[in-house]
Amino acid sequence: MPQTEARKTLKDAPIMWRRINSIGIILDCNSTYASNLGYAKSEILGKPIFEHVPKDSWESMNDSLKIWFETGKVTDRKITFIRENKSTFSGLLQATSLYDENKNLIGSNTVIFNLSQMTDENIEKYEVFFKETNQKLDDIKKNEYDQLDKNSKSEYDGLKEMFQMLSEIKLKQLK
Repeated sequence: MPQTEARKTLKDAPIMWRRINSIGIILDCNSTYASNLGYAKSEILGKPIFEHVPKDSWESMNDSLKIWFETGKVTDRKITFIRENKSTFSGLLQATSLYDENKNLIGSNTVIFNLSQMTDENIEKYEVFFKETNQKLDDIKKNEYDQLDKNSKSEYDGLKEMFQMLSEIKLKQLK
């Protein structure tokens, strides 16, 4: 499936991003997500999200999935993640739902903030990225949205919702 202009904004974004299907299988991720976990992207795709959390965090990840199913989003969910080299880091998970044209849940867009990387410099980088991406998405809506096919519109709508949520987070409070 070719990437839409909306999704291309995530390729080398400063944030860890992944897309999962409705049963928690990773369908896509960006280079930041892969490098933070120490894997090649090809080693991540098709794997369940539980492969990137230690066993003692499975319950917390499962609770996150339940909240997502019930509410359509997850905010400020603290979860421990495990890298390929078995080291761990504390992450803060944010997720919004992705729906098809009939409003059926098909997955989520998830952003994870590595809490050890929440420096003033990175927070500023994230805030600029959120602002620039929201502007780029607004431009896509204005200039291209009507020409998009239904899958691309669904993807756009999901990403717009995700970036709206991210721009409302008080990042400095996460430090």
